[in-house]
Amino acid sequence: MLVLSQMKDRNPILFFSLLLCLSNNTLFAQTTLDYDNRIHPELAQDYMVVSQNHHSTDAGYQILKQGGNAIDAAVAVGFALAVTLPRAGNLGGGGFMLIYSADSQEVSAIDYRSAAPVAATSEMYLTESGVVRFGHLVNAVPGSVAGLIKAHKEHGKLSLKEVLRPAIQLARKGFPVSYDLNYVLDWGKDSMLANNASKKKFYNPKDKPLPVASILKQPKLARTLNIIANKGDQAFYEGEIADWIVEDSLANGGLITKGDLANYSAKDRVPIESFYRGYKIVSMPPAASGGIVLLQILNILENFDLTKYGHNSASSIHLLSEAMLRAYSDRMKYHGDPDFFDVPIDDLLDKHYAKERAKSINLKAKTPSEDIFPGKIPFIDESPDTTHFSVIDSDGNAVSNTYTLGSSFGSGVTVPEGGFLLNNQMRNFSHLYGKSDELSLSTSSANKLEPGKRMISTQTPTLVFSPEGDLMMILGSPGGGRIPNIIAQVISNVIDHKLGFAEAVMAPRINQRVGKNLELESGFSPDTIELLKVIGHQPKPSTTMGSVQAIFLSQGYIHGVSDTRRPGAKAKGN
Repeated sequence: MLVLSQMKDRNPILFFSLLLCLSNNTLFAQTTLDYDNRIHPELAQDYMVVSQNHHSTDAGYQILKQGGNAIDAAVAVGFALAVTLPRAGNLGGGGFMLIYSADSQEVSAIDYRSAAPVAATSEMYLTESGVVRFGHLVNAVPGSVAGLIKAHKEHGKLSLKEVLRPAIQLARKGFPVSYDLNYVLDWGKDSMLANNASKKKFYNPKDKPLPVASILKQPKLARTLNIIANKGDQAFYEGEIADWIVEDSLANGGLITKGDLANYSAKDRVPIESFYRGYKIVSMPPAASGGIVLLQILNILENFDLTKYGHNSASSIHLLSEAMLRAYSDRMKYHGDPDFFDVPIDDLLDKHYAKERAKSINLKAKTPSEDIFPGKIPFIDESPDTTHFSVIDSDGNAVSNTYTLGSSFGSGVTVPEGGFLLNNQMRNFSHLYGKSDELSLSTSSANKLEPGKRMISTQTPTLVFSPEGDLMMILGSPGGGRIPNIIAQVISNVIDHKLGFAEAVMAPRINQRVGKNLELESGFSPDTIELLKVIGHQPKPSTTMGSVQAIFLSQGYIHGVSDTRRPGAKAKGN
C-alpha cells in the first residue's frame, strides 16, 4: 500500500490505471503462459528432417544445410540408418518412397521392395513348426540400394559422394551404443548369435551385446558405403559387393545368385489417392498394400461423423475397428505384386463400394470376423521393425520413405565382407497357397511365391494435401501389419478431431485385424473399455504401436514430430 500511495503522489494517471486493472482482475491475467496443445512439435520455417534415430536425422539435416534438396537428405538418412539403426535401417532390405516436387506439384513413387530369388519355392519355407523365419534361406534380393540410388540419380542435387559422406563417417568413426540398441541386441540375440558374422560384430565372446556407451565402429560397412559412393548401385548388384552377398548366400543354404542381383531394379509406380472430407490422401500402390488399406479405411469412415462421436470415444473406436476389419479382409484376397497379379485398385477405392461396406456396420454391435470372411482365419504376422523418415526442403520438395529388413535385424545374417544385415522377407509370401481351401493371407493367390516377385507389404508412406491443394502432412510409420491403421488414426486425429499435430501422433492407438481381438495401447479409460465390451469387442492391452515420423505444414511453419514410442527419434529443422 505504501508503494501505491507514493505512486499516487508521483504519477496519478498510472496510479488510477493500476487501480482500474486491479478492479477488473486483468493485472494478473497473463502472469502464467498457457498453450492450446499439451505436446509440442519441433518448429522450423525453412526445412525439416524427422527420423527414428537422432544421428541419422543429423545426417539429413547436414545435407540440407549444405544446399542439398529433400531427396539428397532422404538418401543420406536412408544410408545413415543402415549404420545407426541396424535392426531396421538397411542396405539389405527394401521399401517404398514417395517424392513430392514443389515445381510440378506432382508425386512420384519408387518401389524398391525385396524380390524372390528365381530358385525359391514355397515348400522350402514350410516346416512342421511353421514358416522359416531366420537364416540365409529367407533372404530375398535386397532393394534398398537400388531404390535410394534411383531416387538420387533422378531427383538429387549434390553428388552421391557428398550425400553418403555422413553415413561413411558414422560407420568409420563410430557412435555410442544407446540403451535402446543394447536392449534390442539382447532381445533379438537368438537369430543374431546363430550367424557368425553378426555374432562377431554385435556381441562379445560371452554372447553379451555391445555395452551401453561403447563406441560402435563398423569399418567393413564403411568400406561398403565408400564403394557405393564411388561406383553407385552397380557395385552392389553386379560388382564386388554382389560377389560378397552371393558367396556367403550359396555357401550357407541361401538362394541369391549373381543373376538374381543383376536382374533386380527399383521400379516407378503410379501413386494411389483418395479424398477424405476434402483432403487429398496420396499413398503407395502395391506391392505396398498398406496404401490401399489406409485409403479404404478412410473411405469407409467418411460415411460417419467422427467429430460428433469424439476422439477415442467408444463409438469412434468401434467405427475405426469396423473400418479396419473390412479393409484388411479385402487385403487377404486382392493384394499382390502388380507385375504378377492384376490388383483391382479402382474397384477397392471406389466410393460407392466404401459406402456399401459402411452400410454393413452396426453402430451397436461388433461384426464377427466370420461374417467378413467365412471360416477360421489363419494369420501371417508381419514384423513391426520397419522404419520411416520424412523430409522437406526449403523449396517445398518432400520425401516420405518407409523401408525394412522384415524382423528386427532381418534374417540375423550379416554379410561377412560387407558388414551389413540381410532381410528375411521371403517368409511374407502366402506359402500355403494351394494347400488349403481357407481364405486368408496365408493362402492368397495374389501373394503366392513366384520367381522375381515382390511380396506384399503394409508399409504406408503417405502425403496429405489440404482442400486448397497445399501439402500439409508427410508421414509414415513402422509397425508391421498395424501400419495403415496407425496412419489412418493420425490423419483422422487431425482432420476429424482437430488435435494438435504432436498430440495427433502421440494419442493412444487401437489396432484391429481380421480374426484378432481389438488391441488398445495404454491410455484408454476403463469406462470406454467397458462400453466396447458391451457391444461385443474383447479389447486386450497392447505394447506400443509404431513410431510415426511426421512433418506437418501450417500457417507458414514446419512442424516436425518424432514419435516417442521408440527411443532415439529426432525432428530437426531450420
